[in-house]
Amino acid sequence: MFSKKKKETEIDHEQRILFEHAQERIKKKKNLYRHFIIFLAGAVLLIVVNLVLGYGKDFTILNTDWFVWAILLWTFVFLIHLLNVFVLNPFIGKKWEEEQLERLVAKQKKKIAALQQEVEKNHPLPEKKTTNDPQLPLPKNDSNPS
Repeated sequence: MFSKKKKETEIDHEQRILFEHAQERIKKKKNLYRHFIIFLAGAVLLIVVNLVLGYGKDFTILNTDWFVWAILLWTFVFLIHLLNVFVLNPFIGKKWEEEQLERLVAKQKKKIAALQQEVEKNHPLPEKKTTNDPQLPLPKNDSNPS
């Protein structure tokens, strides 16, 4: 009844967007750290499986044990993930997306305006006649008996 309703200002909207962006960045970094821990555990597991348990000891690629190639491939994938989180994402992040969206919306509006002008030029609407035209009969008013 007597509660005061807060007005959402532009600053609140901007703070909310910054907060959501920060949450998204934290989530990406958290996933990267999780990937790194899984990478380390997986690499150790591959080494143990090959050297200690002897699984696939006879299988080599270019005179190198298979687990080395598997770890190198996984390292490459991890480095791509690292670059994506720390280099590419800040470069092509929210601001870039918003700029691209604004640019595409402006381009679309320009195309729509050009099409609208072409339609109006090629297919004009018929002009409406006003009720002040002496050639038109006056409308009948049923509520006023005469």
